[in-house]
Amino acid sequence: MTLEEIRSEIDEIDAQLLPLFLRRMKCAEKVAEIKKGTGRAVFDPVREKKILDDVAAKAGSYGGEARIVYSTMMTMSRAAQHRILGAGKELRDAVERASSVLPSPKAVACLGQSGSFSHEAMLRLYPNAKPLLLDDFSAVFEAVADGSASLGIVPVENSSAGSVGEVYDLILKYRFSILGALSLPIRHCLASAETDIHKIHTVYSHPQALRQCTGFLRAHGWETKPCSSTAAAAEEAEKPGVAAVCSLCAAKERGLNILAEDIQDVSGNRTRFLVIGREIVIPADADKISLCFSLPHTIGSLSGVLTRFAAAGLNLTKIESRPIPGKNFEYDFYLDFTGSAREERTLGLLCALHDELPRFTFLGNYHEIE
Repeated sequence: MTLEEIRSEIDEIDAQLLPLFLRRMKCAEKVAEIKKGTGRAVFDPVREKKILDDVAAKAGSYGGEARIVYSTMMTMSRAAQHRILGAGKELRDAVERASSVLPSPKAVACLGQSGSFSHEAMLRLYPNAKPLLLDDFSAVFEAVADGSASLGIVPVENSSAGSVGEVYDLILKYRFSILGALSLPIRHCLASAETDIHKIHTVYSHPQALRQCTGFLRAHGWETKPCSSTAAAAEEAEKPGVAAVCSLCAAKERGLNILAEDIQDVSGNRTRFLVIGREIVIPADADKISLCFSLPHTIGSLSGVLTRFAAAGLNLTKIESRPIPGKNFEYDFYLDFTGSAREERTLGLLCALHDELPRFTFLGNYHEIE
C-alpha cells in the first residue's frame, strides 16, 4: 500500500470512531441521570480498574496504549456526569459569593527586615500598609492565621534557584487563599563594612540568594553561611571579614560598602511572590488559578487529572509535589494554571475535581503583576 492509501484507511477508521465516542458520551449522560436518583457515586474505581485491566490484556503489545485511550474516555465520561449532577456545590457557592474587591490591609506580614526583597515586594503591592517584618516563613503564616496581619507576602519560586519548598509546605498546611502575585526582578550585590573585597572570608545570605549567586561565590572560594533573610545577612556584614549577598536597598540602610553589583548567575533573575489571606477574593482581572490535591496510588492517576485540564483548554504553568506529613511516600500536588473560575467550563472542572480528589483545596483565582 502507498502512504496515501494507508492514510485514507486511517481517515476511514477515525470517521467510524468519532460517532462511537459521541454515542459513548451520551451513555455517560444517561448514567448520570440514573445516579441522580439513586445517589450513587460518579467514580467507581473497582469497575474502572477491571475494565482497564481487561482492555490492556486484550490489546496485547499495545496494552499500555489501549489503557491510556480507555482511561481518557472514562475520565471524560466522569466529567460529563459531574456536570449533570452539579458537582462541587460547596465550592461553586464559595466562588459565586467571593468578593471582586481586593482588601486594603492595615498590616501585611513578610519575611526579613527593612530592605529585604520580601519587604520590597510588600511595599510595591501595599505601599500604605504597615509592614510586619518577621524572622521566618512560618511566622508569616501564623500572623495571618491569628489576625496580627490582614495579609502575608511570601516568595514561592525563583527563575534560577527554583521553588521555595518550605513555603509550599506551609501553603499546603494552612491552605489560605491566594489573592495576588508579583514577579519581582532580583538584583543581588555583595556588601560589607570592609572596603577591600580581598579581606572577605565569609558570606552570609538567605539560602535561596546564595543559590542564585553560586557562580560568583564559588569563583572567589568564600565560605558561605545561610541566615533567615538577605536583610539579616546585611547585619552580619557589619563584622570584620564578612560580606552579605543582599539588595542595594538593604546595603544602603546598613551603611555598607558595595563591593560588587549584579552578582546573580542569571541576568533576568526574578522571584515570584504570593499574597495570602483568610478570605477568597476573585478580582475582575483574575487570570491565574492555584489549587492542591492528593492522588490515589493507581496507574495513570496524575495523567488522568492533567488530561482534564487539556480537555478544558487550560494551560498549566506550575506543578509541584510535596510529601504529606506523617504519610510514607504520599504527596500533595500544587498546581497553577491560567483561567478564570467565573467561566463555567473552568468552574465545572474545579467542582468535579473537588468532589473526586482527596485533600482537594481551591487556593485562589488572582492576577499576577509582572
